[in-house]
Amino acid sequence: MILTIALRECRSLFMSPLAWTVLAVVQFILAWIFFAQIDNFFALQPQLQSLKNAPGVTDLVVAPLFNITSIVLLMVVPLMTMRLISEERRSGTIQLLMSSPLSMSQIVLGKYLGMMIFFTVFIFQIGLMPLTLTLGTDLDLGKLMAGFLSIYLLIAAFVAAGLYLSSLTDNPSVAAISSFGLLLLLWIINANSPNDSSGNLFNYLSLINHSNAIIRGVINSTDIIYFLLFIVCFLGLSIRQLDSYRLQH
Repeated sequence: MILTIALRECRSLFMSPLAWTVLAVVQFILAWIFFAQIDNFFALQPQLQSLKNAPGVTDLVVAPLFNITSIVLLMVVPLMTMRLISEERRSGTIQLLMSSPLSMSQIVLGKYLGMMIFFTVFIFQIGLMPLTLTLGTDLDLGKLMAGFLSIYLLIAAFVAAGLYLSSLTDNPSVAAISSFGLLLLLWIINANSPNDSSGNLFNYLSLINHSNAIIRGVINSTDIIYFLLFIVCFLGLSIRQLDSYRLQH
C-alpha cells in the first residue's frame, strides 16, 4: 500500500505544471553556474600548474555546484512539499485516506516515498552535468559520489521536515513558508556560535555543517546519523500529527 500511495503521489506531481517548471528553472540556473565554474577553472589553470597538489576539477567545479544546489534546494523543497498533506486537508480528501484500511504510517511513508522518487529524477538530471566532465578530464569519483550522497541526504531531510509542516495546516502557502523558515534556521543556526559547549550543540544542529563535510569527501558516521535521526524524527512527528487529527475528526 505504501508503494501505491507513493506512485499516486508521484503521478500527481508529474501531472502538475509546478513540478515541470521547477525542474526546468532549476536545471537552467544550475547549468549556467556549472558552465561559469568551468570558465573559472580554465582561467585558473596557469596558477594551478605552478602549485603542488593543486585542487582539481572535482574541487573547483563539482563541489561548488553541489554547494549551490543545496542552497537552491532550500527554496525548492518547501514549494514541492507544501501540498503533500495540507492540500488533502483543504480539499477534504484526507478523510477518504483516513477511512481507508491504511495506517497513518503507510500514508506518511507513501507520500514521503513519492516525493523522494520525484527528487531522485531531480538528482539524476543535476548529476548528468558533472558526469559529462569524465569525457575530457579526470574526476575524483569518490568525491563525486560523496557529493551525490550529501545532496540525497539533504533532500531526504528537507522532505521529511516539509511533510511534517504540511501536516500541521490546511494552507499550502503557510506550510511552504513555515518549512522554509525552519530549514533556514537549521541552516544558519551556528552562524555566530561561540567555541563552548553551546556552540558545539549549534554546530551539531546545523544542516550545512553536516552537508558540507560530506561534499568535501569526508564521510563521517556522525553526519550520516544526524541525517537519519532528522528524517526519522520528522516522519514520526508527521505520523503522530495525523493520528491526532484523525482522533479529533
